[in-house]
Parts: sequence; C-alpha cells; structure tokens
Amino acid sequence: MNKKLTTPTNHQIDETMMRLAFQRGPEKTICPSEVAREIASGDPEAWRPLMGPIRDCAIDAAKTGRIAIKQGGQPVDPDDFSGIYRIAIQPD
Repeated sequence: MNKKLTTPTNHQIDETMMRLAFQRGPEKTICPSEVAREIASGDPEAWRPLMGPIRDCAIDAAKTGRIAIKQGGQPVDPDDFSGIYRIAIQPD
C-alpha cells in the first residue's frame, strides 16, 4: 500500500530539530537523519527526501545562533561546510 507522502513545513522541521537537540542536551549532538526519521515516522521512503530541507533549516538555525553545525566535534561555518554533519544546541 502506498501512502501519500506529505512535505513538512520549515516550521515543522525546525520544531522537530530543536526539540530533539534540546532533549539530547547541551553536550551532545543529533544526526539530521534523526530529525528526518522522527518527521517521517521511520518510513524510509519518506525520510530520505527530507535530508535536503533539514540541512537548509539547520543552516538557517545556525546563522541565527540557535544551533551549531559540527563536524568532528567542532563547530563549522554554516555557509562553508560539506559532507556529514551533526546538530548541537548552543549553550546559554
């Protein structure tokens, strides 16, 4: 049975990303795929296409200082990174 896939709004992606990051805590990171899987309820046909929109939302959130995008445990420039990354909440 094919389910109709709905595209989440940027607000839904942002809310899920921030909630998961806060739940994980200030010293930890989350993988963008965790956000995608949460939104898609684990459906592999639905979560993989969300990776691009999640990256865009993560970049926007990093530019406003709400999260840090990290590679190798270090924050990276949201305008200049490629490849695998993690999301961390910014400490107060």
